[in-house]
Amino acid sequence: MTIEQMAHQERGRLGRRRERAKPAPAITQRPFAQLKRPYPPVALISDDQVEHIHLASLKLLSETGLDVLNEGARAVMKNAGADVRDGEERVRFDPDLINETIATVPSEFMLHARNAQHSVTMGGDNLVFNMMASAPNCSDTDRGRRAGNQEDYRNFLRLAQTHNVLHVTGGYPVEPVDIHASIRHLDCIQVYITLTDKAYCIYSLGEERVADAIEMTRIAHGLTHDQMRDRACMFSIINTNSPLQLDIPMMQGVMALSAMGQPVVITPFTLAGAMAPITIAGAATLQNAEALAGVALSQMVRPGAPVMYGGFTSNVDMKTGAPAFGTPEYMQAQHIGGQLARRYGIPYRSSNVCAANTVDAQAAYEAVFSLWGAINGGANMLMHGAGWLEGGLCCSYEKFILDIDLLQMVSEFIRPVSTSPDDLALEAINEVGPAGHFFGTDHTQTRYRDAFYSPILSDWRNFETWQEAGSPIAIERANTEWKKRLAAYDAPALDPAIREELDAFVTKRKAEGGAATDF
Repeated sequence: MTIEQMAHQERGRLGRRRERAKPAPAITQRPFAQLKRPYPPVALISDDQVEHIHLASLKLLSETGLDVLNEGARAVMKNAGADVRDGEERVRFDPDLINETIATVPSEFMLHARNAQHSVTMGGDNLVFNMMASAPNCSDTDRGRRAGNQEDYRNFLRLAQTHNVLHVTGGYPVEPVDIHASIRHLDCIQVYITLTDKAYCIYSLGEERVADAIEMTRIAHGLTHDQMRDRACMFSIINTNSPLQLDIPMMQGVMALSAMGQPVVITPFTLAGAMAPITIAGAATLQNAEALAGVALSQMVRPGAPVMYGGFTSNVDMKTGAPAFGTPEYMQAQHIGGQLARRYGIPYRSSNVCAANTVDAQAAYEAVFSLWGAINGGANMLMHGAGWLEGGLCCSYEKFILDIDLLQMVSEFIRPVSTSPDDLALEAINEVGPAGHFFGTDHTQTRYRDAFYSPILSDWRNFETWQEAGSPIAIERANTEWKKRLAAYDAPALDPAIREELDAFVTKRKAEGGAATDF
């Protein structure tokens, strides 16, 4: 039985249940809302130490430099005053050039969704949760682990649309490798637009793909090209090739998107002990140097273009060379990355990641570590918020539910605490008096009925009651829950004229052969 068939079966079961007992909402959740951190980010290191890393990064960029493989990017950098020598790919930047160039980055910007109610603000105390992105595989406990495909790609997007705690769909939750690479981006972005109405991430894999993504997004938002230049409607994650290399397709993406006023998130993938020094300070210095070079390029193309500082520094298991996530070192890097981003006044991106191979205790505690490193480190955008497994090699349906539970818990934690007279509850305390209980008071019952947060996987029954129910464990409950929630998906509205124009563009580009598959 396919996932589509299971979802259809679940929809039928839910429909019969609704006929017997109306109306029972499929999902108990709070409305979509922009989250804000109610307390200052945690400073892990001193301001002096932040300055040491900053100055070391500038020294690295001015003396060692980095290789910029894209000729067009080198030309932009040279025109801005960087040291670019004929016949060389190495580029060096004077410290004053970096400092002056990055000063034009906006400290906040709005990321507009197709549905204006789903638009979000990046920067400041704002916090945005994204779906997982870029997994080559997916899994569930019914059918096991498998390569990414269209069916699962679409279902994960349906789940992302359904859950209000996910503000942005992110990138492809799983790579649909059953679509040819030349036209995959066309189908994937078309599905973004038709199955969701939230903002999304496009991939900077060459000029043609970026140009197609810009045009499809422009159509979806009903904008002219000039209007789109002043309205951020999508973003792209730009990874550097650590250590000290900026590749061709990514730099093409930075230039094309920045010219159109679309945000880029410059994110070095600096793994301590592998592509970066094994010390956290050394890895953070390399991350910072590469990030500053990418940020500077965006501003050389268009001063004031929205850009984000991405932190993805972690460590590797030195026994196997495999990336490790949710570790103490990862949390340290998250905090230091946030401090550096705030020093420059640039919105900050982090991630919810783990290295677990299944939905177990390791998956849970590493995700919690990653989450708190991001929240307390001052992240504005949380990438890979729901579904990440196997160090990013798999998007799991059951892990998606576990992460949704965690994100909802974090959302509740950061809700402002009220100390109004009604919330101080003196009347209720006087009503109950000594040795009473509060279960039946109006003060309790009103708030209980109005509560939106409902834990998904926490099972707060005692042992005997839990055992009588069949002793369900978290991954089993998660398996049941994702099917129920997929069945509750409701497609967002899309203007028929926009759909027609979008379909015509995709049909035309496919007839032209799509995009080149070599760079």
